[in-house]
Amino acid sequence: MVQRRLNLDLEFDSDDDLSLLRGALIAARATELAEMHRRGFRQSYGKNADSALASMSDEVAHHARRIELLDRLIAALADG
Repeated sequence: MVQRRLNLDLEFDSDDDLSLLRGALIAARATELAEMHRRGFRQSYGKNADSALASMSDEVAHHARRIELLDRLIAALADG
């Protein structure tokens, strides 16, 4: 895995814009969390073929990773 660093330099017209961005990221996180829970529930329900279960496991992991990345971005906004 190659590590990369992303530095963002954003200008905001007001503190309200920063709050709006934070709110948008939190909304995106909530969407990812809901989708992860939905996929996880379908997976745990257990009436799927093995290939479908494996696919759902991958999707749950994918959503969990996206949530982790959004958490890091939200935390970076709070620190900045």
